[in-house]
Amino acid sequence: MQSIFLDTLQGKQTERPPVWFMRQAGRVLPNYNQLKEKYTFRELMDDAKLAAEVTLMPIHDLGVDAAILFSDILVIPNAMGMELEFTDHGPVFNKPLKGLANPADHLNPDPAKLDYIYGAIDEIIRQRPANIPLIGFCGAPLTTMCYMLQGISSNPNFPDAIKFLFQHKKEAKRVIDAIADLSVVYAKKQIEHGIDAFQLFETHANLIPVELYNELFMPAVKQISQAVRETGTPFIFFPKGIGTGLKYVTPDVADFVSIDWQMPIEDAREIVHAEVGLQGNLDPRHLYASQEEIEKELEKFKTFFHKNSKWIFNLGHGFLPDIPYENAKFVVDWIKRTDW
Repeated sequence: MQSIFLDTLQGKQTERPPVWFMRQAGRVLPNYNQLKEKYTFRELMDDAKLAAEVTLMPIHDLGVDAAILFSDILVIPNAMGMELEFTDHGPVFNKPLKGLANPADHLNPDPAKLDYIYGAIDEIIRQRPANIPLIGFCGAPLTTMCYMLQGISSNPNFPDAIKFLFQHKKEAKRVIDAIADLSVVYAKKQIEHGIDAFQLFETHANLIPVELYNELFMPAVKQISQAVRETGTPFIFFPKGIGTGLKYVTPDVADFVSIDWQMPIEDAREIVHAEVGLQGNLDPRHLYASQEEIEKELEKFKTFFHKNSKWIFNLGHGFLPDIPYENAKFVVDWIKRTDW
């Protein structure tokens, strides 16, 4: 497949950076909002044809260079026997693990519960344009565990989950191992069904000290990464909020690391190992501004690209739901028409 996204992941020189967005298949797209009037999030995710339609929607509506599987990071705990409900206020586990004496004993991993997702991947592969790669993903262990213990996402600090982590480190390690083991099965199955790259989302890496992250969670990240990369599939790691802990994202951890918006991309380049490529890191809130102001922000990346061609343009986190569609489209068009 000839793809500017895959060429960049493989370290090849390209005339411009490839572009895709986290949360690109979602509420920023008018066509997605029309579908949401007819179907729930769960229905869109569970039906292969609908999931494929949503996954490929940003290719047609925004013109991005890669598609990312339309799914959710919480399918892993759901496949471990935890009942998951998608509400208008976010995902909710009816019976979270907090308060249980030995939470790992209550998990019952069943890989077959993920089979519907591979059906969606098959459908996406059938429908996608020839030059569009598909990114698979799953949630990283800390973020996934936080939801499993806390039960809901209304408090982004997950106080009960973090308290449990400090109080019951050995039991937390058992939960982490269970998440990692099923994530490996899930990632390898996605690859078998045809994804071209894989991203691990650690949305809440900022919640604990980096030393504790390295002790408890980095071994699981490396376990998932190794399983992905030994198939020849590129691996992108997104440890949002890890700050100077980026120095621990070495070539044995990832091929590329996605940078959040909390530090300049130039600073991240100095911190991250030279062999690891970068992805990111426009603050998504810039897309609320006028297109003139957005262009000023985009211009800043041109100097960076001159010196760092191993870079994928993306946001420092996902699209916010009320970002104007026209501004998202403007960013893609600007990147494609600009002389880099």
